[in-house]
Amino acid sequence: MSAYILPAFIAANFLVGAIRRVPVFDAFVEGAKEAFTLALQVFPYLAAVLIAVNLFKESGLSLLLAKAASPVFNALGIPAELTELIVVRPMSGSGSIGLLAEVYRTCGADSYASRAASVIVGSSETVFYVAALYGGGRVKRYKGAIAIALFATFAGTVISCLLCRFL
Repeated sequence: MSAYILPAFIAANFLVGAIRRVPVFDAFVEGAKEAFTLALQVFPYLAAVLIAVNLFKESGLSLLLAKAASPVFNALGIPAELTELIVVRPMSGSGSIGLLAEVYRTCGADSYASRAASVIVGSSETVFYVAALYGGGRVKRYKGAIAIALFATFAGTVISCLLCRFL
């Protein structure tokens, strides 16, 4: 059944366009032009964030920061195996998925650390990537939005670990 949803949606769009006498193909081409222009505007910001995240991970700074934050995380009941994941998650989705796989490999898929890591990755966002993608030069002042998002991510991480410990 789910294999038919997308073709049905496309067919419904063509049908509604035909009923309203909209030139469907011309509207599609116009939308594609706008998407291309948007991609050109956003690309420099996205490239900068991706390069910065890669440098952050490859330089060892993420591991150093994770080690420095480990005592705070331990006091909050967050396993030491998750510190680098928590540091990298706001910056890189693919990097955090790689670290999640490493937690599975070292701790076992059904351990407390793995369950907590799964909830953290599944319920948090890559704050800096999203800021670069949606900000993309159009937003000049974030007015603390990134700081608030990072705080919310950290609070969600602590709550995730508490829930995984007691449930």
